[in-house]
Amino acid sequence: MGRIHQLDAQTANMIAAGEVVERPMGVVKELVENAIDAGSTRITVSAEEGGISRVTVSDNGCGMDSSDAVNAFKRHATSKISGQNDLWDIRTLGFRGEALPSIASVSKLTLSTSDGNESTRVKIEYGKIVSAASYPCSQGTQITVEGLFYRTPARLKHLRSGSYENSLIQDIVQKFALSHPEIAFSFVSDGREAFRTNGSGDLLEVIYQCWGREPAENAVKVSFSDYDYTVDGYLVRPHVTRASKNFMHIYLNGRMVRTFRLYKAVQDGYENYIVKGRCPLCVLNISMDPHLLDVNVHPSKWEVRLSKENQLEYLIRDQVEEALKSSAEARKVRTPSSAAMYSRIRLDTESSLEMPFAEEAKPASEITAAAAVKEEPPVYQKETEQKPAVPAEKERKTVRKSAEFPSMEVIGQFHEKYILCSCRKGLAVVDAGLAMQRVRYEQIVRTLNDDPVMKPLLVPVTVQTGNDLVQRADELNEAVRPLHIVFEVFGRDTLRVSEVPAWMDDISESEFITDITEHFRNDESGSFEQLQKKQIAALAVKKRRMKAKPLSIEEMREVILQLSQCENSTYAPDGRSVYVIIEEKDIEREFGR
Repeated sequence: MGRIHQLDAQTANMIAAGEVVERPMGVVKELVENAIDAGSTRITVSAEEGGISRVTVSDNGCGMDSSDAVNAFKRHATSKISGQNDLWDIRTLGFRGEALPSIASVSKLTLSTSDGNESTRVKIEYGKIVSAASYPCSQGTQITVEGLFYRTPARLKHLRSGSYENSLIQDIVQKFALSHPEIAFSFVSDGREAFRTNGSGDLLEVIYQCWGREPAENAVKVSFSDYDYTVDGYLVRPHVTRASKNFMHIYLNGRMVRTFRLYKAVQDGYENYIVKGRCPLCVLNISMDPHLLDVNVHPSKWEVRLSKENQLEYLIRDQVEEALKSSAEARKVRTPSSAAMYSRIRLDTESSLEMPFAEEAKPASEITAAAAVKEEPPVYQKETEQKPAVPAEKERKTVRKSAEFPSMEVIGQFHEKYILCSCRKGLAVVDAGLAMQRVRYEQIVRTLNDDPVMKPLLVPVTVQTGNDLVQRADELNEAVRPLHIVFEVFGRDTLRVSEVPAWMDDISESEFITDITEHFRNDESGSFEQLQKKQIAALAVKKRRMKAKPLSIEEMREVILQLSQCENSTYAPDGRSVYVIIEEKDIEREFGR
């Protein structure tokens, strides 16, 4: 008996209808969603000329009988829902019954399907059924779309080159693979396999297939929840970033969506760890009761409405920040043998320290290990040999046994910028300037949180906010209470501030206070703390922008001691790494040991 039926007129009219096929990528998205809903464990997508000439989607799902194979091309014919009440409890990726008829109306479509008992092939040309008959095939469904938009030139001319359309198809297949690691996906472009996953269910393995080795090696597994939402997935450590948000993947009940507020929540969680202007990488799947998610918003199903969205934003922001804090570790320097594209690190006295990712790789023979030390450093000796006598108090200053910060013994200074230390893993290179910026930042934050010193302004700062904010002055003051700033009504459309925390001495008070009012106007009260942290970070960088100068052993030990006492000792306020570790095994490899 067939499972596909046509919805009644009332239910059909409640569905967000419209065209869903704008380019080959949209065809692939709709067909793959149907394949996933059919319980497939293996899905193959193949495209020729970026899908403009031909695109085929094959699966090993439940398939259809002969009646379903024909009914599937009727408007609003679906097996996913049966009445209007089901629109509030959608548990499948598709539900509208519009994708197949829309695709068939603008292409030549061939459907071959089998449910294990009946096998059928249906051919449709630009909306008209040409044939529907028995046809031998394996269980599952295969749909081939050819000549897309050939009879609608207005749409065809808006398509771009085959390579561009092909990249969009591969991107959508990778998004599906990241949301369903338990399904084996394969993408074949112009006869060559471009992407494949094995369907093992290991999300980290899929991340490796999609993004490469470095993001996979630095992925941190996360899992957190509250009463309504459960979030699982991976965050990539903040020293691996991209220039756009295209690598931030958030899925709602396994559905790919565009939800910019949740992207911003993730970005806010990375705020203290990432360099300004860069975007993090993450894959997060959010599970919830379907009643909290309205997917009947737009025909493409990219846009959704989410109940209790603010609650979910706060959950993501706070838990992402907590996960990054607990997983903070020094960025490891890749050795030349790990990848040929990386250049060797030069530690000589005639040139400045080169970045480990230079454009041109140097031969191994150019590697040297002579570090310039301004004062005579203590000689690093093996544990079996006798070490120079060091007073117990001084010895304690150089060691802090903590899971976050490794124990370090200062051995010298390099180029008057970097402190060289021995640690259990190998050689630690600490940027003295960035270390002091981190120390200064946390000193200001602690002072502000404990008992802020307020500074009266000789000339109060006035902000013309408009009468709407003047009427909400009490509300505004309640929202900014953690900043210790008080707004006073000063006329019909103006607010003024008469005193500010002392840490604001070196920033533009008027600019900062104006930003506060604008954030409040835009209902971004939750970002006041982040706004304050940005200003403190900028101040810490300005105050502790150290010039290169020789440091004594005692001064270097003091820098390491203060850094070890920081809550976040791994990253500077602007997101750069404070120190890196060159592992002992990598050094030994260069000497052939």
